[in-house]
Amino acid sequence: MRPRKDDEAFVDVIDVLLRDGAILRADVIVSVADVPLVGIKLTAAIAGMETMTEYGMFQRWDARRRQAALAASSDVDSSERVTIPNANGRDEQETEE
Repeated sequence: MRPRKDDEAFVDVIDVLLRDGAILRADVIVSVADVPLVGIKLTAAIAGMETMTEYGMFQRWDARRRQAALAASSDVDSSERVTIPNANGRDEQETEE
């Protein structure tokens, strides 16, 4: 048996990351002679934009982009509103153009 390259596995990983997302956390402490000198705390969220906004990340950015797109569209009524769901999914906040 010869090893073969499985391209579908990579596509599946990317699909899961974009659909479900992942949170990466790292704590790094740089020490010299057991004396801590520098501490670094990193957090990264990796997901598709739909998933990010669903969990409350980038809400303001998303609202601004949607408003800009509505303003640029000439066939949109000026009375339309953009609705942004909150992270808990219950309350909604409306922003006027």
